[in-house]
Amino acid sequence: MTVGILVFPGTNCEFDVAEAYAEIGVATRLIGHGEPDLGELEAVVLPGGFAYGDYLRPGAIARFAPVMRSLVAFAEAGGPVLGICNGFQVLTEAHLLPGALQKNAGLSFICATAPVEVVGTRNVLTREFAPGDRFDLPINHFEGNFTADGETLKRLEGEGRIVLRYTDNPNGSALDIAGIANERGNVVGLMPHPERAGMGYGLTVPARMLLESLVA
Repeated sequence: MTVGILVFPGTNCEFDVAEAYAEIGVATRLIGHGEPDLGELEAVVLPGGFAYGDYLRPGAIARFAPVMRSLVAFAEAGGPVLGICNGFQVLTEAHLLPGALQKNAGLSFICATAPVEVVGTRNVLTREFAPGDRFDLPINHFEGNFTADGETLKRLEGEGRIVLRYTDNPNGSALDIAGIANERGNVVGLMPHPERAGMGYGLTVPARMLLESLVA
């Protein structure tokens, strides 16, 4: 079993993800932004960082990278895809997920631990949890404030596609959203960093469950 980790110029969390998966015994392979083919993979992670320097807006340039054509095909075929932080931003820009991520309320960069609650479980990330489960995850972002039009927000909530919700909203996200899924549940975007939960001291149990669920 191998998890592909996409790397764009400015990505800086690829080794965090690789080390987290190594801890749970899953092999990973770094895949550069210019690669035309993902190859044989069981899942793909788009890690955090600043793809292409976020010079236009986070994820806006990365969506046009050659590797994204293969990622879209992988996702459309039902392959599990997780976008973490900047990866979440890339997934919205590539229209694999709805909505957008804007600057945090208060216009401040946040590096903290955030309490979250599981909402929907019909997706590749939280299927091992029960609605209402609560735990803490690290956050590290400036543009993590999820926004969407009213109809999209209503649909996300009504279809159970809100994956995680902040219990103490740190960034102003609509409906306290910390993560969402696509209609099929195989593509998930998440602002918190499960790969950093307990990093260097052993993954926390919820973080391990999240990362294992993606490849279950």
